[in-house]
Amino acid sequence: MLRTWRRLRRRNATRNIPAFPFLLGFQMRTHYCGQLSEALVGKTVALCGWVNRRRDHGGVIFIDLRDREGLAQVVFDPDEPESFAIAEQVRSEYVLQVEGVVRLRPEGTRNDDLPTGQVEVAITSITVLNAAETPPFQLDDTDVHEDNRLRHRYIDLRRPVMQQRLRLRAQITRSIRTYMDSEGFIDIETPMLTRATPEGARDYMVPSRTYPGSFFALPQSPQIFKQLLMVSGFDRYYQIVRCFRDEDLRADRQPEFTQIDVETSFLDENGIMGLMETMIRQVFREVLDVALPDPFPRISYHEAMERYGSDRPDMRIALELTEVSDLVEDAEFKVFSAPAKDPKGRVAALRLPGGASLPRRVIDEYTRFVGIYGARGLAYIKVNDVAAGREGLQSPIVKFLSDEALEKIMARTGAADGDLVFFGADKARIVNDALGALRVRLGEDLELMEGEWQPIWVVDFPMFEWDEKENRWSALHHPFTAPDADGAEMLEADPGACLSRAYDMVLNGSEIGGGSIRIHRQELQKAVFRVLGIGDEEARHKFGFLLDALQYGCPPHGGLAFGLDRLAMLMSGANSIREVIAFPKTQTASCPLTEAPAPAEADQLVQLGLRLRPRVEKKSD
Repeated sequence: MLRTWRRLRRRNATRNIPAFPFLLGFQMRTHYCGQLSEALVGKTVALCGWVNRRRDHGGVIFIDLRDREGLAQVVFDPDEPESFAIAEQVRSEYVLQVEGVVRLRPEGTRNDDLPTGQVEVAITSITVLNAAETPPFQLDDTDVHEDNRLRHRYIDLRRPVMQQRLRLRAQITRSIRTYMDSEGFIDIETPMLTRATPEGARDYMVPSRTYPGSFFALPQSPQIFKQLLMVSGFDRYYQIVRCFRDEDLRADRQPEFTQIDVETSFLDENGIMGLMETMIRQVFREVLDVALPDPFPRISYHEAMERYGSDRPDMRIALELTEVSDLVEDAEFKVFSAPAKDPKGRVAALRLPGGASLPRRVIDEYTRFVGIYGARGLAYIKVNDVAAGREGLQSPIVKFLSDEALEKIMARTGAADGDLVFFGADKARIVNDALGALRVRLGEDLELMEGEWQPIWVVDFPMFEWDEKENRWSALHHPFTAPDADGAEMLEADPGACLSRAYDMVLNGSEIGGGSIRIHRQELQKAVFRVLGIGDEEARHKFGFLLDALQYGCPPHGGLAFGLDRLAMLMSGANSIREVIAFPKTQTASCPLTEAPAPAEADQLVQLGLRLRPRVEKKSD
């Protein structure tokens, strides 16, 4: 059978007719291109792949053949006239099947930077499996616009860097599944078509044909279903699941994304956090050969905001915010004194060691940068000679502050000669957002990062935050998060003072996972709904099935969800989660490849009982 196949392949090759493996069980290749090594010298191999590069060196043709495992140099000699004639015709991205003998490359031509760079294959036969038009961009071009890459994603995914990223993603999921299975977790699928629930973002709605006027929602997460699984007695559940959120996009957001979803019963937050950080340590050890700290450090939400201006601080950056409100509340400078006296205001300082050498144009650029976060300016003091007091400080604001205030600010921030001290003064949220972002920007611009990987747990989150637009309380995480022991007592009396049993895992300034202990008693869940402005009738309408389940022996339980896309992005060194998703959407939630979303056909709308309203064009003045 093999002899028949080879004879047919050679006959078709001379006629430039593709030959296909129609014989059951026959494999067209013996090795991947990237698997060739000196151990195979003298052996006959069959390879399949794409033409990465073709070079004609005066009678000898070299082709770099590429597949998912790497490159192999294959050589065509005029002594094999049939194969040589075909090799003369092939071009970039042709799909080939070749057969030949592995040999060492001649001295002086070996490539130590290539895993297969010590050997080459002297080709005895070649089959063109498919020709290719000139690609829309070269695979080694690093300056291709993203829209063009996404429009021809099947070409973009041939690039070694993209293949490496998706292979790394597969390694991550394999490691996670191995760990979860070893810890007794059961992989259970939950529905994709469900009911809309308030989880912080807009739902993607799916109209029902069989129930005209009614809609399914695509899940923002499997939250309620995994809690119901705990009620059902599956005390350890996990799922690598697709989720959907119709929200504004950023570099690390997509309308559809993948979660590593985990829930377990009869464990407190310390037990769950211990399990999950052990899993992440294993993933980094197996995939990147990196040893993460054991245990991960922990910091409270309040401390994170006070010291870093963010609930996901990048711990590689040593810069910290310093509270100075009490030092300037009596200052004549109302830009400082007004927010210092405001219960919702804050005045904070950020010391940049050696920053006094920054030119004014750079400081002006940072001033524009913090404006993105609502800051109306960026005050600063250059410290030329701290021992000289006021005379050693250079800033337009120095004249508005007393000698005592300046001395205490320098002491509290630890300022030394040559430092630069930035200030933020406004509502606490604006100060935290602006200085927190500036801290990261300074760390990146001035290369202040220390250590490659710095994980941390953020704990003790508030249960609620006040929504000024809606004039009501909203859940900081989600409405199924349990309050701490004291919080349960003050839940409805003082929601703003109530802390939750929530925890986030942060890595290098990115939240990669978040979770909490859940509410497992019906009355407590109803109380949380009331704080959120969801009355008993509305709660029964939206969450009746959950409330019912809580009264039938619901165990104490909790869980966590990791963002797989974000984790893969960080581990691969990519700048966007679009780089680790095979077929992502753009930042406008569209797909250039398939041109989705697209209008529905008229008969489809009729079947769904839908009618589109004509668009009203806005008229400009």
